[in-house]
Amino acid sequence: MGKNNMDIVKINALKKSPLATELDDAQCAGLASLLTLRSLGDGEILLHEGHADANLYGIISGHLVVTRDTGGGNWVDLHILNTGDLAGELGFVDRQARTATLRATGATEVFSLNRVEFEALVASQPLLVYRVMRAIIRTVHAIVGRMNMQHVEMTNYINRQHGKY
Repeated sequence: MGKNNMDIVKINALKKSPLATELDDAQCAGLASLLTLRSLGDGEILLHEGHADANLYGIISGHLVVTRDTGGGNWVDLHILNTGDLAGELGFVDRQARTATLRATGATEVFSLNRVEFEALVASQPLLVYRVMRAIIRTVHAIVGRMNMQHVEMTNYINRQHGKY
């Protein structure tokens, strides 16, 4: 049975994400069948801070701003996620409420992978699940590494300025 256009779009989107790093073509096709695609308009919210959901997101095209509400309708932008980045990794893994809001800047396309559907693969495709989870951990590890570097840079800046910033 041949693949339809939507299957091909999902497979191509997956292959451009970190999730497919260790997957062969058959594994990519199997995982892609679980993906849901979504289009977001400029300013549209994908995830709200404080809410929990069971999805991992991958940015197919466009950008998502990671932002937090500082109260009184004021928002502070923390980071911009770009094409190929993952979003919501920690909530996907630990089932906790989201710690930030994700908002599209410009037209943005994302895929989502539902945790419950993904976990159903444990019995039938444990190697696929293992490889995807490794990819998620590598992504989180890279984020923590960047945050640590930023912390060191900020500490060095403050210390050189004697706390005057």
